[in-house]
Amino acid sequence: MTLAAETSLHSDVREFLSRPGRLLIDGQWVDAASGRTFSTEDPATGGVLVEVAHGEAEDIDRAVRAARKAFEDSPWSRMKANQRERLIWRIGDLLTERAEVFGQLESLDNGKSAGIAQVVDVGWAADVFRYYAGWATKIEGKTVNVSMPFAPEGAQFHAYTLREPLGVCGQIVPWNFPLLMAAWKIAPALAAGNTVVLKPAEQTPLTALLLGELFEEAGFPPGVVNIVTGFGDAGAALSAHNDVDKVAFTGSTEVGKLIVQAAGGNLKKVSLELGGKSPNVVFADADFDIAVPGSLNAWLFNHGQSCVAGTRLFVEDRIFDKFTQAVADAASQVKIGPGLDPTSQLGPLVSKEQFDKVSRYLSEGLADGARALTGGKRFGDDGYFIEPTVFVDVKPEFSIVREEIFGPVVAALPFNAEEGVTAAANQSDFGLAAGIWTRDISKAHRTARSLRAGSVWINQYNGFDTAMPFGGFKQSGWGRELGAESVELYTQTKAVNVAL
Repeated sequence: MTLAAETSLHSDVREFLSRPGRLLIDGQWVDAASGRTFSTEDPATGGVLVEVAHGEAEDIDRAVRAARKAFEDSPWSRMKANQRERLIWRIGDLLTERAEVFGQLESLDNGKSAGIAQVVDVGWAADVFRYYAGWATKIEGKTVNVSMPFAPEGAQFHAYTLREPLGVCGQIVPWNFPLLMAAWKIAPALAAGNTVVLKPAEQTPLTALLLGELFEEAGFPPGVVNIVTGFGDAGAALSAHNDVDKVAFTGSTEVGKLIVQAAGGNLKKVSLELGGKSPNVVFADADFDIAVPGSLNAWLFNHGQSCVAGTRLFVEDRIFDKFTQAVADAASQVKIGPGLDPTSQLGPLVSKEQFDKVSRYLSEGLADGARALTGGKRFGDDGYFIEPTVFVDVKPEFSIVREEIFGPVVAALPFNAEEGVTAAANQSDFGLAAGIWTRDISKAHRTARSLRAGSVWINQYNGFDTAMPFGGFKQSGWGRELGAESVELYTQTKAVNVAL
């Protein structure tokens, strides 16, 4: 680990980074079958943090077998719902107790602000576990008043449904919110009584491994939660495994399509939370003082590395120049620096690969004729920092307008109130989220109805809540996470009809 990364670290983080990361399979921390490891690095410096086990298909198979055994023949399979509830709730409590440790580790591995990670990523993850702990005792079937038209006259029946767990759930999470996305998937799966094999992103495996230690401490039976670190081949093996009953994935649309193909072998259930290129619509009657910082947050939150980022900024033409310049001025004042610096507001991108990708989009935008009101290049000489960039003079066909950049870059386009904004806002393969800023509440609701997006936020952006379902239209995914809808992703319905 680099000296810069060690500054002001919690002693528990130092201790965690002093030992290599291993796989959690059947309640044991083990090396990869091949003995191979890979490095995870600090994106603020490029320095290596620690070596992590390089899991591959054989390790996935070991983990799936452990999860199957735990599902069918372990204390977990016979556990009362309120016992599961207490165990899952305990994970939330342990996350709260160690929020600083998890926050610093997420910052080191991902680059985000440790302070923000502690409040948002860790705090929300704890809330997710507590929310779904409560669901463990509330998963219910129903009785059905059947007619049975072909039954003999006078025959009576007792018909009902059961909601049962699916079985072994393969879960693949991304690098932008490593801990939080793991919580979104693991918590409802466990509440429903499933077992899990988690494959974290290779860029950010550390908080998933530390989370695995919490499951041990909380007293979960071996094999209920298994964690295999590795690369895309491990994710492919998990998606294709014939003894996996469901795969849940958050990541790019391109990889999501590959997962659908891999899952076809045994027709396992699939849920996907994929890419976005979200419109953020600012009408001329918006509250300027609220809409400017809100629109900045829409595309700068998490350094722009967010699937819902409002990176297509549609501004009514009457205020376009004034508004975009105000956003650019605010962006230019953002403090850029390492996530462990408590004064930093914008950290580095997660990896050199992501840095190169965003840099390419900056070059393409400028070459196409876009003009940067601020930013447009890297920041500093070390690490993977990109200046916040506001592009104007763009056209819908530009790559910076059409494609998901996943960095601190926004493209602003004017619209005319008479012509409307809906058609332009919906001109995308994606449909994950959208923002609307206006004082006219009727206009807000009309626009919200017309936008093809799974989440629409009015006079705010990133308005998440654990009880609100989240997911996308079009190529932004299948299914909904969070809320009651997520429990449905991890259960199946059995119909029982008894002749009395």
